[in-house]
Amino acid sequence: MWKGRFTQDTSSLVQQFGESVSYDWRLFPHDIAGSIAHARAQWKAGFLTEEEFSAIETGLLAIRADIEAGQFEFKTSLEDIHMNIESELTKRIGPAGAKLHTARSRNDQVATDSRLYCRTQIDAMVEGLRGLQRALLNRAEAYAASVMPGYTHLQRGQPVTAGHHFLAYVEMLERDVSRLLDARKRLNISPLGSGALAGSTINLDRHAIAAELGFDGVTTNSMDAIADRDYIAEILFAIALCGVHLSRLSEDLILWC
Repeated sequence: MWKGRFTQDTSSLVQQFGESVSYDWRLFPHDIAGSIAHARAQWKAGFLTEEEFSAIETGLLAIRADIEAGQFEFKTSLEDIHMNIESELTKRIGPAGAKLHTARSRNDQVATDSRLYCRTQIDAMVEGLRGLQRALLNRAEAYAASVMPGYTHLQRGQPVTAGHHFLAYVEMLERDVSRLLDARKRLNISPLGSGALAGSTINLDRHAIAAELGFDGVTTNSMDAIADRDYIAEILFAIALCGVHLSRLSEDLILWC
C-alpha cells in the first residue's frame, strides 16, 4: 500500500485545477489500489484478458508515480480524481482502460476510496498518539517521585507527583486511540460491488477484492453501503475530542511556564 506524501501546496492546487480536485487528489493512491483490485477481479471473472489486466495495472502504477512526482496534469473538465485517472489511463493504454469501469459506479468507487483514506489516516494518528504516550510515560518515570501541587480551578488543592500528572494524559490519549480503532473496525468493510445503489448484474468476487485491499469483509446492503458516511462523523468526533486533550496538555505547559 502507498505510504508516501504529496508535497504540493494546496493553494497552488486550487489555482491549477479548482476546488474539487484540490482536496480530491488525496484519494489517488487509494483510487489506484481499488482500481487494480477491481481489474484483477474482472480478469479472473473473464471480462479482461491477461494482457488487458497487465496493461491496466502497469498504466495505473505509472500514473501513481507521476502524481507522486507532481508531474500529473489534472483537468477541471473531468471533475474529480477518479475521472482524471481513468481518462488518463484510457489515453495511455487504449480501449482496455475504458473497460475498467465495468461493474463499478463512481458511487461505490468513492465510498471505497474514502474508507481506505480514513483507514490510512487513523493508522497514522494512532502511531502519532502512541509516540506521545511513550514520551509521557518516559517523563512520568523520570519524575515519579517529584512532588508538585495538584490544581483545582487554578487553585492549589492536593500534593501529587509530576509522574501522576503525566499519566493522566496517557489515560486520555488511550481513550482517543481506542475510539479511533473502534471506528476503524466499523469502516473496514468493502462497499465495492454495490454499484450506483442496487448492485450490479456482473458478478465479481467481492471478497477477493476486499481481501486484496485489506478489508475485513464486504457490505451486505448496497443502498446503505454507497450512502454511509457514519464513519467520517465518528472519526471527526474522535479527532475533536483528542484535540481537547491535547489542548489541556498545552495549557498545562503554558501555566507551568
